[in-house]
Amino acid sequence: MHFILKKMNKFPNISRINPNSLDGLNHLGRFLDKAQFISGAIPSNQDGSHDPWDHLEAVMGLTTLGYNIQALKGLHWMSANQNEDGSWYNLYQDEEPLELNKQTNYASYIAVAVWHYYLLNNDNDFLEDFWEPVKKGILFSISLQHSNGAIAWNIDEFEKIDEDYLLTGCSSIAKSFECAIAICQVLGHQNYESEWKIAHSKLITSLEHPSGIFDLQKDRSRFSMDWYYPILGGINSKERIASLIKKIQDSFWIQGLGIKCVSDEPWVTVAETSECSIAYKKIGEDKIALELLQNAIAIVDGKDIPYMGWQFSEKIYWPDETPTWTSAACILAADANNQLTSGADLFLKQQFKS
Repeated sequence: MHFILKKMNKFPNISRINPNSLDGLNHLGRFLDKAQFISGAIPSNQDGSHDPWDHLEAVMGLTTLGYNIQALKGLHWMSANQNEDGSWYNLYQDEEPLELNKQTNYASYIAVAVWHYYLLNNDNDFLEDFWEPVKKGILFSISLQHSNGAIAWNIDEFEKIDEDYLLTGCSSIAKSFECAIAICQVLGHQNYESEWKIAHSKLITSLEHPSGIFDLQKDRSRFSMDWYYPILGGINSKERIASLIKKIQDSFWIQGLGIKCVSDEPWVTVAETSECSIAYKKIGEDKIALELLQNAIAIVDGKDIPYMGWQFSEKIYWPDETPTWTSAACILAADANNQLTSGADLFLKQQFKS
């Protein structure tokens, strides 16, 4: 089949996923649908738990494939479980909070999922319905913005602010701000639009000039996300983008396999490979982007559901899990590469009008 990379024989299973059409991905939509709880929660871990970010990624996978009823159930779960301060807790078992700390990138990411649903359905009433949870989530994140533009990553269960700023998390927040501004422009919330554009600009500046700002308490540079997420988050500096891409190619990209999660482990992961595919697509490296997408969809179980990753030293799928958000990342990467829906440019282009 033409969409399977040559060298596919290094994996025990042969993928039959066709990323060139929505039909070729539809079994992933059925997988996400089957995983969803009655409440709308979409578990992402083997024990049935989930965090809000992974949940929303799965919602966007459902939206892409036209599972609108299920996607709306997932978004309504977010509304029903939002804290008064606009946040969500770190981990849930269905609707029961398991970890009571509150991450800023979790709070803001609802804006991306809501805007994505709007791009595919063009429903202003839907935007109105979800304006309040989007607004509250964005305001929670902005309330923790430093004067240098970065945003503290977490408030612990005792309401103490964790004074560290995660590069990957802030990159995700930058995209969330961008989508929230786009929502403001559709709904006519000009005051919030003006305020959020300032916060967004400050955050992008910090991501383009990160020295001494991020990951102050722990060095996370061994994680590939730190190197491609700023591109997905919307940075514009060509010099900064070039340095990020060089690092990816030098430390994380295993040609023929995909993107390593961490630089010092022989482990390529499907979600990181899918997301990095979108980053390459965004900078115009279409051939590499497509190769990475094909790498990602090759790491599957016997039902063509993506595993978390492939340990290429031991030549095993590891761990023996098929997380929902991993399938969603593949769906979003397929859409970005092959322009399957009206939401395909979500991570490829700035979403608000300057």
